[in-house]
Amino acid sequence: MEQLRDKYKSFKAWQIKPHEVVKLSAEKHVCATCGTEFHGNYCPRCGQKAAIGRYSFKSAFLLFLDVWGLGNRGMFRTIRDLLLRPGYMIRDYLSGMQMAYFPPFKMFFLAIALSVLVSSGFNIRMMNTLEKTSTSKQLKKGFDHSLNIDKEDNIDKKSLSEVAIDDTLNITGKSIPVKKNENSDILKLNGKEYSLKFFDNIKKIYNWVLDNDTLLQFLLLLVLSGPMYFFFRKNKKFPDVRYSEFFVSMVYITNMMTIIDIIGGFFLPGNSSVAILASALSIIPLKQLYGYSYSKTLFKVCASFATLIIAAALLIAIVSVLGWLYLEYIL
Repeated sequence: MEQLRDKYKSFKAWQIKPHEVVKLSAEKHVCATCGTEFHGNYCPRCGQKAAIGRYSFKSAFLLFLDVWGLGNRGMFRTIRDLLLRPGYMIRDYLSGMQMAYFPPFKMFFLAIALSVLVSSGFNIRMMNTLEKTSTSKQLKKGFDHSLNIDKEDNIDKKSLSEVAIDDTLNITGKSIPVKKNENSDILKLNGKEYSLKFFDNIKKIYNWVLDNDTLLQFLLLLVLSGPMYFFFRKNKKFPDVRYSEFFVSMVYITNMMTIIDIIGGFFLPGNSSVAILASALSIIPLKQLYGYSYSKTLFKVCASFATLIIAAALLIAIVSVLGWLYLEYIL
């Protein structure tokens, strides 16, 4: 028991301790590329490493990873620290240790790409979970079905503007009489005229949003950072944090959650509890970075989400009212 306590103390000390760069070598080197004599680990003229050995499987593997931007030690160090000391690692990066860690935004898109690869079948069971877990595709299918023409009438489904005269438009399971004026851009529903271009544009925007999950996730992160910054900006560990710095920390936390989701998706494909676990563990870096207790950190996160939900509900209500007024009195 005493040994476990000592190991835990040494682990906590390692967590808090910032990353240390390897000291310069006092040995004299001659660069194999440009012939420059120098002391240190890298040639000051061309940047080649001082220690260049013979090729091995390890060096070949690292060169292969380097093609995809993963071959430097900063990537593996960043993954390790995001899993074992995420909040302290983010503080080190924001304090200026940027060369020690992989860039957050580059890592964000690489992690999303790897997550899609794992979801599409690159896992221990070779199970394709992309179709099962893609909420956007299910929503898109439901949206298309709600706007499509009834199958029994054999009417083209590509566009609302191609509805034939005196046929039926099936919206949300209800058959509504449809008539078209001589103007092909006017749709008459229940005696009221509506612009077909208006519905087509709504459908295009909706489908674009669902087809760009990564961009939507990035924009959602940007929006969520606003209320969270309001609740976390005054703290003891990082008292002068700026919104840009807070947003970078949120990107790293998202990367941590994506890495956990990738690992869980590889060994447990299709298990929704992995995403729940990744979301729950996001409390740890916030606690480590800003110094609040777990209970206070959880309260601030919940308050941030509540603020965002209230703001989104108000926005949806305003847009709905404006849309109803536009359809009722302008069209």
